[in-house]
Amino acid sequence: MELSVEGFHSLGIGAVLRCVDSGSEWITVDEIGYLETGCKEYCDAVRRLMESKRLAAVVRKQDTPFIREIICRKDVFVLDLDGPYGVLGCVIMASGLGKRFGGNKLMAEFHGEPLILRALSATDGIFLRRVVVTRHEDVAELCREKGVEAVLHDLPYRSDTVRLGLEAVGDVSGCLFLPGDQPLLRRETVAALALARVNDPESIWRTAFGDTPGSPVLFPRWTFPELSALPEGKGGGFVVKKYPERLRMVNVRDKLELMDVDSPEDLAHLAGQ
Repeated sequence: MELSVEGFHSLGIGAVLRCVDSGSEWITVDEIGYLETGCKEYCDAVRRLMESKRLAAVVRKQDTPFIREIICRKDVFVLDLDGPYGVLGCVIMASGLGKRFGGNKLMAEFHGEPLILRALSATDGIFLRRVVVTRHEDVAELCREKGVEAVLHDLPYRSDTVRLGLEAVGDVSGCLFLPGDQPLLRRETVAALALARVNDPESIWRTAFGDTPGSPVLFPRWTFPELSALPEGKGGGFVVKKYPERLRMVNVRDKLELMDVDSPEDLAHLAGQ
């Protein structure tokens, strides 16, 4: 330990303080662990750095007073690299009748593949469990071929789709509800929603463009009983409107991400972007 502390005094502290005085907005530190916490002066230098710069730091999973101090700060966003998104479920809503489209739009071609596959791509690798809830046998078959569970039903209401999806995803701490017909939604946007809830898991998180809210929406566990008992024909927006003080937004840069396909003209327009 003495050699390590000596190294911090001869090199580490000076390096951190030079970062404090630098013109850079962001500083990266790799890493902070047990040895670093053994040098009070180094810890003090890191505190100064955190007060003056935006800091991205790798912190070891070790129970020391200084590490606890860092991760408990209100201005710190903590991400567990072993499980960055937490235990989340995802329900892909694919039960629309497609009346305005003139048929099953989810199997319509978009850039050479069925439209529903865009939703699968946007949600890949983020969720503990994904479920597609649909009334279309061809959609269910395609999703299962891609390794995604599908719940096939013939119930009439959106509230039925929400309930069936929640039942299928099982024991999760939050659940994303995603329309199956937003072909330009990016995986990065879905991941941003999942990451945003990590440090605020009790809020309802949804996408927005400017002041205009959109879908998908990520609901915390405490909303599940109400989502499972929605009035006939209502969707998750019924719960969102009930708790406006619990709502948080993740903004997208391109409003086209949040556009859905209601007509063949919509499909052609979005395909041309």
